[in-house]
Amino acid sequence: MSEVLFILGGRPVTLAEALAAASVAVAGLLLALLLAAWRQSRARAVADAQEAMRAQELERRLRDLARIQAETSGRVQSMGEVLAHRQGELARAVAERLDATSHRLGESMSSAARATHESLARLAERLAMVEQAEKSLSDLSSQVISLRQTLANKQARGAFGQARMEAIVSDGLPRDSFAFQYTLAGGRRPDCAVFLPGDPRPLLIDAKFPLESVTLFREATTAEVRKTAGQRLRADLLKHVGDVAERYLVPGETQDIALVFVPSESVFGEIHEHFDAVVQEAFRRRVVLVSPSLLMLAIQVVQAIAKDARMRAQADRIRAEVGALVEDVARLRERVGDLGRHFAQAGDDVAKVLVSADKIARRGTRLEQLEFEAIPPAEPPTPPAPANDERPAAE
Repeated sequence: MSEVLFILGGRPVTLAEALAAASVAVAGLLLALLLAAWRQSRARAVADAQEAMRAQELERRLRDLARIQAETSGRVQSMGEVLAHRQGELARAVAERLDATSHRLGESMSSAARATHESLARLAERLAMVEQAEKSLSDLSSQVISLRQTLANKQARGAFGQARMEAIVSDGLPRDSFAFQYTLAGGRRPDCAVFLPGDPRPLLIDAKFPLESVTLFREATTAEVRKTAGQRLRADLLKHVGDVAERYLVPGETQDIALVFVPSESVFGEIHEHFDAVVQEAFRRRVVLVSPSLLMLAIQVVQAIAKDARMRAQADRIRAEVGALVEDVARLRERVGDLGRHFAQAGDDVAKVLVSADKIARRGTRLEQLEFEAIPPAEPPTPPAPANDERPAAE
């Protein structure tokens, strides 16, 4: 055993040491093999456990998948039933809507047909009205042509202005307040004379007007022609205003102003718009240009003045009538007072009658129920009311 087998690193190794080292090596190898086997078995067990767990998980998932599939099948079936039901309802709703739409469409077509018929009937009526209007326009155009012809003629135009002025004056004033073609002391004859109350001097109105110049001025196509027509119109207006002021403003015989009647509102507007200097010159010469509306206003003023004069003339009579009216009102007040006192006396008598009726009703009730009590002493009779309030009404 102590035999040296070999020398290792300068140290001799004996048989016993070699055997011991070999046994240790074998033991370590066995231990390593056992440890490897244990580890392998443990790994196999873990793998088996994991495999079992995976199998269980797979089985659980398969069961869940089967359950989900079953639920999905049920849901799909229920959804199919719901969809079939909804499809039936949709088909029914579509059919109802189609029926309603068809009915409404039929009614709409019927109403549209009726409306179209009515519209055509109204259109026919309007066409008839248009034909009548066209006929009226034709008549109006002929009347306008005749009016233009009338206005083109100086004498006819004067008669037209005279007629309009006479219509306005005669419609607004009483017959004794004006006179047409009145003759002045000098032999001049104005177209109209209006008499103011309390003043013997008449207000004179001239109905003639130079309309040719106005027509030329309004129908001028160029500035040069318009200027020439304006100069002519200004000269004609000033001449006519001068003639009226010279003929119809007679001191002591006529009023201090005279009126020139312009028979057209548009012509009156043209003059005031473009010939203000002529209008101011006419004012300075106490000649006033008036349109139909202004003449109506002047006639209304004259009518108000005449009415005021008549009121002043009748002032004494009105005062006497008012005094008589005051006396009648006082007499009415006295009679109403008497009537009130009579009503008060009658009210007192009615109240006494109601008291007696209540007593009679109570006695009748007691007699009906056989309830008697001691008879109270009789009341003294009430003296009659004095009749001095009743007196005949004074006339």
